Amino acid sequence: MKKLNFSILALLVCSVNVMANNKTNNQMEHTMMTQTQTENLQHIYLAGGCFWGIEAYMEKIYGVKDAVSGYANGKTSQTNYQLIGKTDHAETVKVTYDANKISLEKLLKYYFQVIDPTSVNKQGNDRGRQYRTGVYYQNDMDKAVVLKVIEQQQKKYQDKIQVEVEPLKNYVLAEDYHQDYLAKNPNGYCHIDLEKANNVIIDPNDYPKPSDKELKAKLTPLQYSVTQKKNTEHSFSNEYWDNFKDGIYVDVTTGEPLFSSMDKFESGCGWPSFTKPIDKDVVNYDDDTSFNMVRTEVLSRSGQAHLGHVFDDGPKDKGGLRYCINSAAIKFIPLEQMEAEGYGYLINQVKGQTK
Repeated sequence: MKKLNFSILALLVCSVNVMANNKTNNQMEHTMMTQTQTENLQHIYLAGGCFWGIEAYMEKIYGVKDAVSGYANGKTSQTNYQLIGKTDHAETVKVTYDANKISLEKLLKYYFQVIDPTSVNKQGNDRGRQYRTGVYYQNDMDKAVVLKVIEQQQKKYQDKIQVEVEPLKNYVLAEDYHQDYLAKNPNGYCHIDLEKANNVIIDPNDYPKPSDKELKAKLTPLQYSVTQKKNTEHSFSNEYWDNFKDGIYVDVTTGEPLFSSMDKFESGCGWPSFTKPIDKDVVNYDDDTSFNMVRTEVLSRSGQAHLGHVFDDGPKDKGGLRYCINSAAIKFIPLEQMEAEGYGYLINQVKGQTK
C-alpha cells in the first residue's frame, strides 16, 4: 500500500513539474512573440561618400538595428572594392531600422545632416562616382517618402540637390574588413561628424493638435484655462514646481516633448523653471503686454498652447534664461517610462549621450 502511495505521489509531482515547465515555456514563447511583434524592421540603402562613416553614424541613431557596408546600383551583379570604379557601384550602407521607433522620414533627416547633397561624385575628401550620394529604395511607399524629404531639404539650398533616388539593384556586401571599420579602427578616416547622431529631431507631425472639443474632453478645467485661455496657476502649489526626478516634460495638449529634467533648476519662483527647451524648435515666442507688463510668452510649437514666460534672470553659466512654465501646461514622463511611452529616442537628453 505504501509503495502504491509513493508511486501516486511521484506521478503527481512529475505531473506538476511538467505543467510548470509547460507554463514556463508558454510564457517564454509569449514573451518572444511579443518582442517580435513590437518590432517593425525595414530597410533603406544610403550612399553618402565613404561608407565607413555612414555606417558608424547610422549605428548611433536610436531605432537603427543594424548598418552594413556594401556596394549598390552598379552595372553588374558582382563587384568588389577594387572593381567599383569599373562597375559603377556606389559605396552604400544597408540600414535596418525599427519603424516603430524611427520613421523613414526622420532617418533621412539624420542622413541629410551629414552629407553635402548638392555635390556631384564627392563627399569630404573623397572623389569619384563611387562616392556619389544616393537613396535606394525597395518599394514605392519608401520612394514617396524619399522624394518628400528631398523636396523639403531643397528649400535649404540654392543649388539643386544631386542625391540619386533609384530602386535598389545589384547590391553586394562589402568585404569583412570594411564592416564596423571605425569600431575596429577608432582613429580611422571619417569624413562626417558622428556626434550629429545625438542631435534631437522632434517631428511636429508626430504630435498633432487636437480639436477644441477634444481638448475640453481631455484636459482638466485648470489645464484648459492655462493652455487655451493663457491664465496662470498658483505658485508653490502646482504639480511640478518641486519635482526634480529624471525624465522629460511634454505638452499636455499634444504630447510633444518640451523640456528635460537635466535643464530644470530651483529658481525660487514657485513654478517649474528650465534653462532651455529640449530643442529650440519645439517652442514659439510672442510679445505679452498684459497686466501693464512687457514679457515674452512661451508657446508650444505643435499645440500652440500657452506654457508660460521666459526671463533673462536665469543661471548665467547656462545661458542666463529662465523658462517659467505652468505645471498645468505640461506632463512629466519619468525616465523609466520614456521607452514605453514612445519617448525612448530622447533618453540621451535625460541621462547623457547614449543610444
